[in-house]
Amino acid sequence: MKALIADDEALLARHLRARLGELWPELEVVGMAANGIEALEMIEGLKPDVAFLDIRMPGLSGLEVAQGLAADTRAGCRIVFVTAYDEFAVQAFEREAVDYLLKPVSDERLGRAVERLRRTAAVAEPDDLLRRLQALLPKASPHLAWVRASVGSDVRLIAVDEVCYFQATDKYTAVFTRDAELLIRTTIKELVEQLNPEHFRQVHRGTLVNLRQVISARHDALGRVSLKLRDRADAVAVSRGYAHLFKQM
Repeated sequence: MKALIADDEALLARHLRARLGELWPELEVVGMAANGIEALEMIEGLKPDVAFLDIRMPGLSGLEVAQGLAADTRAGCRIVFVTAYDEFAVQAFEREAVDYLLKPVSDERLGRAVERLRRTAAVAEPDDLLRRLQALLPKASPHLAWVRASVGSDVRLIAVDEVCYFQATDKYTAVFTRDAELLIRTTIKELVEQLNPEHFRQVHRGTLVNLRQVISARHDALGRVSLKLRDRADAVAVSRGYAHLFKQM
């Protein structure tokens, strides 16, 4: 396996090369680019199997480098973005990135990236996360298709189809999936405006539920309504103002 590192901060590039040497000794770093133009030329010329690209570089950004690669070169080169900025994650995965690392990159996080690269090399196809992103992101849709949550130094992208419900907390919004609870900064009000209303419905001032998750509605003697979901054991309370939506259930 051959790799190229592109970063305009030479010290960080050398540090990444050293850490890769420890974590992936069989990987050969065949080039070090100091800007985006150099990176594009070197990837086209050297045909590395992996390119570690900083996003903000002189000349061309890492995103522009990935976009500018010839189709045959891009098909054989796995892209990993290494950046101090998390706001480019979606654009990175739209360009079929294998991973997205936030600086400063810990050995543990880099180790996970190495394992992912090894897996993709072994099976010669994207992993489950990338397949899901490829299915979602290219589609032109007026509705929100994913939410982004920071988990430590990782940026996790969650398809909204996997969300059971959203619930407002003090400063954040909790995202409940089948097996996880994550926090995002997007407010319930913003989610109402961005999600497909045929799939997500507000059932409380601070709660949005995925209607495709609703199995049944329980009505008690006091007129209170709670929803049973397919993939969650916890029931979702419906406020009186929204109870009429589930009157027939």
